[in-house]
Amino acid sequence: MPQLAFDIGFLTGLHKLQPTVRKGVIDAWEKFDRLTLDQLFKDQGLKLESLVQAKDQLIRTIRIDQSTRGVVLAPRSGETFVLLRVMPHDKAIAWALKQRSSINSVTRAVEIRDAATLDELTPAYERVAQAQAPGRRLFAKFSDGELAALGIDADTLRQARSLTDKEQLEVFAPLLPQDQREVLQYLAEGFTVEEVWRDVVAPAQQTAPEPVDTTDYETAIQHTRTRFALITASEELRDILEKPFAAWRVFLHPSQHKVAYRASFSGPAQVSGGPGTGKTVVALHRVKHLLGHLRDGERILLTSYTNALVNALRSGLASLVEDPRLRDRVDITTVDAFAARVVAEPPGAVARKPLLHNQEESRWGKAAAATGFTGTAQFLVQEYRHVILAQDITSLSAYETADRRGRGSRLAASERPLVWRTVERFLADLDEDLSRTWTQTCAEAARLLETNGPLYRHVVVDEAQDLHPAQWRLLRAAVPPRPDDLFIAGDPHQRIYDSKVSLKSLGIKVTGRSVKLRKNYRSTHEILRWSTALLVGRPIAQLEDEDRNETLLGYRSALHGNGPALHGAASEEAELDALMEQVRAWLDAGVAAGEIGVTARFNKTCAKAVSRLKEAGVAAAPLKSEASDAAAAVRVGTMHSFKGLEFRCVAVVGVNDGALPFAKAVTPVDVDRLQHETDLMSERCLLFVACTRARDSLYVSWSGEPSAFLAEAGCPDA
Repeated sequence: MPQLAFDIGFLTGLHKLQPTVRKGVIDAWEKFDRLTLDQLFKDQGLKLESLVQAKDQLIRTIRIDQSTRGVVLAPRSGETFVLLRVMPHDKAIAWALKQRSSINSVTRAVEIRDAATLDELTPAYERVAQAQAPGRRLFAKFSDGELAALGIDADTLRQARSLTDKEQLEVFAPLLPQDQREVLQYLAEGFTVEEVWRDVVAPAQQTAPEPVDTTDYETAIQHTRTRFALITASEELRDILEKPFAAWRVFLHPSQHKVAYRASFSGPAQVSGGPGTGKTVVALHRVKHLLGHLRDGERILLTSYTNALVNALRSGLASLVEDPRLRDRVDITTVDAFAARVVAEPPGAVARKPLLHNQEESRWGKAAAATGFTGTAQFLVQEYRHVILAQDITSLSAYETADRRGRGSRLAASERPLVWRTVERFLADLDEDLSRTWTQTCAEAARLLETNGPLYRHVVVDEAQDLHPAQWRLLRAAVPPRPDDLFIAGDPHQRIYDSKVSLKSLGIKVTGRSVKLRKNYRSTHEILRWSTALLVGRPIAQLEDEDRNETLLGYRSALHGNGPALHGAASEEAELDALMEQVRAWLDAGVAAGEIGVTARFNKTCAKAVSRLKEAGVAAAPLKSEASDAAAAVRVGTMHSFKGLEFRCVAVVGVNDGALPFAKAVTPVDVDRLQHETDLMSERCLLFVACTRARDSLYVSWSGEPSAFLAEAGCPDA
């Protein structure tokens, strides 16, 4: 029987489809499901038409509704068709005329390229390249044989040989077949042939004993599961169309699937990667896999840093694991909430209230006044957090020999006893009024579990880069050291708090069990390229080993679209007016209010944005709102609270000089030079995180002087 599969390029645009168009897609799929091939070609409602001037007669169109057509791959043999795109009538015809399909002789996958535009561009680039020495061309150091072994076919080889720099490759990239495009982009970024084979070609390759038949589309479509989805029931299709963001759950890239569903890891495992690379989705799938192997009485802890992230994890797991009895075997909570539960459980435990972050410095000032310590309270806050709690120091003798690498403030050996007396006074004051910092709570919980024994069979950690060493000791103690104990997902480039950690130093060794994801499936290439300029070239310590730096090399998007829109306003009022106009434009373009996010550095800016949008008649709600209609409103929240979330359109407002970096969040150089640099990087990462929440559209604005971060990233309008 015929069937209609779906290209990921179509699925990425699901959220843009009007309800009538979605219904038309379902109707078309159902016709393929019930009609014979002969009936399909004769059906006047479907109009499975060939295009006279098409580059490829296998590319046809079908009617979705009166003004919309779908572009399909219609092979001459076999019964599987692929819906490639759904567009307004004229755009669909124009796109279809330019495309050509082929089968890759290495990966055995179906490929689609913009052949018409490539044929038009290539001769001009070849003429430019001829004026340069052959050795100066972009891929000069790679032989034809090496490129062919990586799946580069004759047409793409010709185009690759005409390129002289990466900027030219960026022009060609959206037009090329996806797998071949990735091969060239990786090579251009400095990866070796062997690395590209391992990271790009091998995961996509489908091996078979017989030679590749480049005319057998039926088999090739089956080999293209990373980009083609075969839907088996109309209910499944309706669910995807009604929940477009959930469609990404269907598409685990082979490298992601290999990690998420690996039978077992011999110890702690880690998946890292930039925003939008699917780390959270991999972590959720890993939980699903582990649930299938739990024994009676065993449980899983799924944890992250903030409540907003925990809520997103809870929702994501519900979409993957339908059986509530299985989901009930997973505790989903923040690390701090887990610690509070652990310390409250022992018989006779005394309830303590958490000391808020903004209260801590004044309490240290009080302790310093009592002991005569003349240094700053800020120094004490950081010394306690980054040295004493980080190394679990509980005595003066241990503190006197503590490792202070990473601290930029000098402390003579003779001064440590006074600092320690001040620490003891600080702790005594907290005991007196039954208070405790959150990090203290985690340290105490870790000690309890180390004494009493672990509580879980598996621990899965999302957004791991912001956890403090005390929190890591707690998680290490929560699960016995054995295969599949810890599964860690994180990205050092999104470290927006001041915690630095070396997992290796804490006994969590992921060497040989660490995978890096480099493809962004959320933001367009244009948004990603602009955002990564904020961080490129700046050293960022790896999660597993702080002595080694992380890199964005090879990090790229699978999607193309518009770059960010930048707007400078004369005043905050004018900036809010411009924000309102931008949100209106998105709404008028068919974007649902709930698919729009507005974020700023400060709560007060967020409150003003909500107020202004409501005054204009736009439904808007704070991100933390639990009102029943909040999900259908524009969501507004701080950059910190937007971490781990995503929206179709994002407005980042208030990117002013004085807001990013925010002076109060940055340690003065004269207090601690190294901490000053760390704090500046956290502020820079905060802006990076905010901008990479956007899928389709990013809008960045400021009033007065823009943030220096924008100018340093080379933003021309800043």
